[in-house]
Amino acid sequence: MALTFRKSFRILPGVRLNINRRSWSVTTGGAHGPRRTFGSDGRRTTSMDLPGPFGYRHTSTRSSRRRSTSRRGGGR
Repeated sequence: MALTFRKSFRILPGVRLNINRRSWSVTTGGAHGPRRTFGSDGRRTTSMDLPGPFGYRHTSTRSSRRRSTSRRGGGR
């Protein structure tokens, strides 16, 4: 079983600092509106809970820090 580490701190009302083993992120917003997350790896996510079983999420990554992927695959 792998061990994980994740911790979230409320630094201001509506602002959280999230820390895990490899990176950190800052989340702004609350339960009644959109949340925006800015990560140390350059990822930016906007999410919002909608009524019922619905939700919205959009993620973008800065191109300057985007990791390249190999097109040669193992047939997976």
